[in-house]
Amino acid sequence: MASVTSGATVTAVPAATRTRSGGAAPRLLAAVRPLGRLVLTTVTVLFFASVITFALGALSKSNPAATVLGETATEQDIATMNHQFGLDQPVVERYLTWLGGALQGDLGKSWFTTVPVADSIKQALPVDLSIALLALVLAILIGASAGIVAALRAGGFVDRSVTVVCSFVATLPPFVIGIALIVLLAVKARLLPAGGYVPFDVDPLEWLRFSILPALALSIEVAANIARQLRTSLVGALQENYAVGAEMRGFSRRRVLFGHVLRNAISPTLAVIGMALPLIIGGAVMTEKLFNLPGIAQLALQSASKGDVPVVLGTLLVTAVIVLIGSLMVNALQVLLDPAARRAHSLGGAR
Repeated sequence: MASVTSGATVTAVPAATRTRSGGAAPRLLAAVRPLGRLVLTTVTVLFFASVITFALGALSKSNPAATVLGETATEQDIATMNHQFGLDQPVVERYLTWLGGALQGDLGKSWFTTVPVADSIKQALPVDLSIALLALVLAILIGASAGIVAALRAGGFVDRSVTVVCSFVATLPPFVIGIALIVLLAVKARLLPAGGYVPFDVDPLEWLRFSILPALALSIEVAANIARQLRTSLVGALQENYAVGAEMRGFSRRRVLFGHVLRNAISPTLAVIGMALPLIIGGAVMTEKLFNLPGIAQLALQSASKGDVPVVLGTLLVTAVIVLIGSLMVNALQVLLDPAARRAHSLGGAR
């Protein structure tokens, strides 16, 4: 529609266009608010995690001075070393000092080696991060592929086979899967090494050869959970009116799934991935031992066996930070992709 004023033609803007442009700011605000709440929640959980972590160390009643100095140490020697460690200070003051240092990247020093805890973690952490990232990628690829294939063949032989296999492997802990993989692929087939580690920056191909078995051991259970959840979500979404209508208009089921249904059905799967992060980190303890990996879990276990509290505290805190940041990223992605999740977070904050 146009009107002529002073010889110029002015085109009227459609109402729908005005609504869309005027609604951009509210939509952005609707996405930012839930993300802000997620960040606030994560920071709060991190604070309480630090309190609990430090409290466990304070309640351990470990006497590092007596252990380091040996049986011949006098009470004066022990008191002097306790003063050097700061163990003669009140617990609250020790916690605030430790927290202040942790916020600056200083997690203290080992009681037995005097090596900075942060340096020990920096050496061990890349092992866990690289294998955990590979495990997560494998879990997503395997689980998403199996879930999509099962959904496209819903009710058929392939669907039932995927469901049975996923239900079975989801009950197996990572160390059992790891032993089976070692026997099949390392001992019998001699395709991959049974243990050890090569850093990625030294030789990427060798890193992959040594990392694929532990990553598979960590990923199988997660992949099974992803496949089952994605299959259920996709089958339900394919029965919605918009999906049925698209198929009636001549679109193939594959095109409807990838073009319309997948984004709407992916939110519950993202929640499964978020919950899988603690599983992967927790499974790393047994997996590192099984595959002889010099990771952060082995560092924590060796330190705990000696009573080296600063190292144990540092590894626990860093692990909690990794899990919470990973969960925050998954939740943020869920809020950005799914309007329903965004509304749910907003309503939760409104309460």
